[in-house]
Amino acid sequence: MKKLTMKTPLVEMDGDEMTRVVWQQIKDILLNPLIELKTEYFDLGLPNRDATADQVTLDAAKRTRELGVAVKCATITPNAQRMDEYHLHQMWKSPNGTIRAYLDGTVFRTPILVEGLKPLVSSWKKPITLARHAYGDIYRDSEMRVEGASECSLLIKYPDGQVKTQKIFEFSGPGVILGMNNTDASIYAFARSCFSYALALGQDLWFSTKDTISKTYDHRFKDIFQEVYSSEFKAQFDQAGITYFYTLIDDAVARVMRSEGGFIWACKNYDGDVMSDMIASACGSLAMMTSVLVSPDHIYEYEAAHGTVTRHYYRYLKGEQTSTNPMATLFAWTGALAKRAQLDHLPKLEALAHLIESASLATIEAGNMTGDLARQFDRKPAKPLTTAEFLTAIAETVKDKLND
Repeated sequence: MKKLTMKTPLVEMDGDEMTRVVWQQIKDILLNPLIELKTEYFDLGLPNRDATADQVTLDAAKRTRELGVAVKCATITPNAQRMDEYHLHQMWKSPNGTIRAYLDGTVFRTPILVEGLKPLVSSWKKPITLARHAYGDIYRDSEMRVEGASECSLLIKYPDGQVKTQKIFEFSGPGVILGMNNTDASIYAFARSCFSYALALGQDLWFSTKDTISKTYDHRFKDIFQEVYSSEFKAQFDQAGITYFYTLIDDAVARVMRSEGGFIWACKNYDGDVMSDMIASACGSLAMMTSVLVSPDHIYEYEAAHGTVTRHYYRYLKGEQTSTNPMATLFAWTGALAKRAQLDHLPKLEALAHLIESASLATIEAGNMTGDLARQFDRKPAKPLTTAEFLTAIAETVKDKLND
């Protein structure tokens, strides 16, 4: 088959550790033989983020806004241990948080379901899409160590000179304090993205916060969602035969565990981070989930929703073979390629991206997969493969499908 060509580049954001290795394997084994990849490359590996004072992350986000579609590898968000390990100048913030703050929008995450890998929650029959607000909260917080007895207050200064203060807490000794924020504009964008996505999929939308405790912050989310639904989407939802449902986050978790799936669950930033990992893990693996950030102005950033698989990376550095699941990273690439193809009116490239996805599922269903999935496969005996062997098996399946 002649290689397919692209019109507009993707923004390509490379990452860290084992996922960086898998990133290159996906390109070498699956993509480069079939596509003349056109990308603008940004190295978001932790050493380069440190060397550029994290400017490379902001540059990648800016270029994503300009080109419209990006694909991102998993990256390290450093803690104290990583500060020492990588000899960092400072403890850089989450690159995902930086990119999401710049682009705003909503992250939609959906499990990749495969025949032979039943969800651990027996009632789940259909995928649950997690819609995660991608701006603010603890991911762009300000925090301080309190050294001793003191009083902490919120202070707001308006341009006209008006000042408002509110006491938070009076410390009798050392402690910690954190401040976080959100904007009405971002919450409105989040709500509209969720309602629009629900209409596109023809699925019910659930939304949950903790407004009984957070009577101003979380309640603002609840009020905006209700306003947007009532004024802009209710008639469309009624016509489509789907519903909007609000409940507290703890009630939502209980309901989700008893549901059969097949709906969209919208959550604030941190709730969405945690709950998407729960759904992915219960459906087989953290590597079995797609993830795409959609901004209010229709910018798309596709990513793997898991970490950098540090344990496998240390084994890799010792020369050992690893069986790291590449599915989330692969589907980030195919998702980005399909969206770029849609925007550039390249139907053959879009079809090839979807064919690679179906070939990946067919390869697993035939009994060939990475070790994390082999332990859960309940059909024919599973054959655990290394990452490279699994990607090669997918490449062979793609070849067979192209020759059909």
